[in-house]
Amino acid sequence: MTVEQINPAGAPSPWKDKVAIVTGGSRGIGRRIAERLAQERCRVVIVYQSDATKANEVVAAISESGGIARAEKANVSDEAAIAAIFENAEQEFGGIDIVVHAAAILPVSTLAEVDLAEVDRVLQTNLRGTFVVNQQAARRVRSGGSIINISSAITRQLVPGYGAYAASKAGMEALTVVLARELRGRGITVNAVAPGPTDTEMLTQTLESSSDGVAMREALVSAIPLERIGTTDDIADVVLALTGTVRWVHGQVVHASGGMV
Repeated sequence: MTVEQINPAGAPSPWKDKVAIVTGGSRGIGRRIAERLAQERCRVVIVYQSDATKANEVVAAISESGGIARAEKANVSDEAAIAAIFENAEQEFGGIDIVVHAAAILPVSTLAEVDLAEVDRVLQTNLRGTFVVNQQAARRVRSGGSIINISSAITRQLVPGYGAYAASKAGMEALTVVLARELRGRGITVNAVAPGPTDTEMLTQTLESSSDGVAMREALVSAIPLERIGTTDDIADVVLALTGTVRWVHGQVVHASGGMV
C-alpha cells in the first residue's frame, strides 16, 4: 500500500506538521513507523531505552531526507522520564498529535521454568510501560489525534514459551479498548495493531536462539495464508492509515498478520 492509496492525490496530508512520539523508535517496527511518519513531514520524537547509536542513526537518516526528528532516552516504565519527554515535545513543537507505543521486550521461557524476576521485567516494560505512555497520551494528545499501541498476534496464537509476553500484550489490548472509551468526546482515536511474524531484529534473534531457525522460519511462513513473513512497512502501512485518514476505527485491535490466526 502506498501513501497515495491511504491519502488520495490532491487531498491535504493528514500528517504534515503533526507531532508524533514513537517509543521503541530506534529499531524494528517502531523505527520504520518513525521513518514513515517523518517522510510525510510529521515531526517525530524517537524514544529509546539504551542504544543511543541506533537512535541517532534514525534521527540522522530522517534529517538527511529533509525530515525533523530527535531522540530521547527513557525507560517507558519511568513515569517521570516519560512525562518529561511529552512536556519537551509540547514545548518544542507546540503540541502532540500522534503517539505510537512500540517499546517491548520478548524473553522466551516455559511457565514451569521462567524466572519470576524476568516476568516482573516483562510486565514492568510491556504492561506498566503501556500504562505510563498511554496516561501521558491521554492527558496531552490534541483533539483529532491518534494513539496506537503495538501489540502482537501472539495474543491469539498463544504459543508455548511466550506466556509472559502474551500476558503483557493481552493487557495492552484491554487497556487500549478501555482508553478508547474513556476518551469519548475528545476526537482522539485509540487502537492497537497486532503484527504477526515480522522481519525484524527481534524475530532474527528468536530464530537464532532456536535449535533449528530455518525450520522455524519455514513453519511460520506455512502458517501464514499470504505465505511470507511480514515486513516493517506492512505494519507501518496500517499505523499510517490509522493515524491519517482512517477515523472510523476506534477501540479496536487490528491484526496485521497476513491472515495468520
